[in-house]
Amino acid sequence: MEPNTRSTGRLPAAFLTPGSSSFMDFLADHSPELLPGNRKLPEGIVEAPHGTTIVAATFPGGVVLAGDRRATMGNMIAQRDIEKVFPADEYSAVGIAGTAGLAVEMVKLFQLELEHFEKVEGATLSLEGKANRLSTMIRGNLGMAMQGLAVVPLFAGWDEGKEKGRIFSYDVTGGRSEEHGFAATGSGSIFARGSMKKLYRADLTEEQATTLVVQALYDAADDDSATGGPDMARRIFPIVTVITDEGFRRLTEAESSELARSVTERRLEQPDGPRAALL
Repeated sequence: MEPNTRSTGRLPAAFLTPGSSSFMDFLADHSPELLPGNRKLPEGIVEAPHGTTIVAATFPGGVVLAGDRRATMGNMIAQRDIEKVFPADEYSAVGIAGTAGLAVEMVKLFQLELEHFEKVEGATLSLEGKANRLSTMIRGNLGMAMQGLAVVPLFAGWDEGKEKGRIFSYDVTGGRSEEHGFAATGSGSIFARGSMKKLYRADLTEEQATTLVVQALYDAADDDSATGGPDMARRIFPIVTVITDEGFRRLTEAESSELARSVTERRLEQPDGPRAALL
């Protein structure tokens, strides 16, 4: 007869000797109800805050991942300063669009998944491996997605083997696609993608790449009411992160505010933004 773990304070042996390098598999075996896709939903329509636009762009030496700060619930603004871009580990990051609560929970589980693998195996997953793990997690949320609670992130990171920044996008079924140059997801993605399509160049500097993603978010906010632009009155600015061979770095508030101010000031002269050459 097994001892009462509550009275002894000891964990069962299975918890101390996981048979898999996947934290998700371990959780599925011992507490499957804790996985996001296994939650029971109430009957009827579920209203929940949704995150909106995420953008990413590569440059020689790394990749930039950024997001606006607005969350919406129907036609209402649910939150003005939500954070949608998170480090997955030292060399990768996730930007979330879709149902905000589930997305944040999925990111935290993804962070644990990568940390668990590293502790068990003594090595980090390749960037491809990380992208595949995230794909599996999104696929596990398919039941929720079919009820309107979808999560559609962008994943970006530094590939140590290929020595370059890479971007991966997903659909609600967990289908994974590698994006080349730039990518966008969320309600304002069609406008952000159009903006980057005209402004992106393969030889951008890091500073130019960060300016590009802020320009794209500005254009998205200009045409999509669910995307929030820079809020000068409340000092709410886009979250901009950079991932290089030195690791993940988030721009400080001073850096992001200066970047947003410079873009906004130029828009006073050119409301539709910078012009791309015709030929």
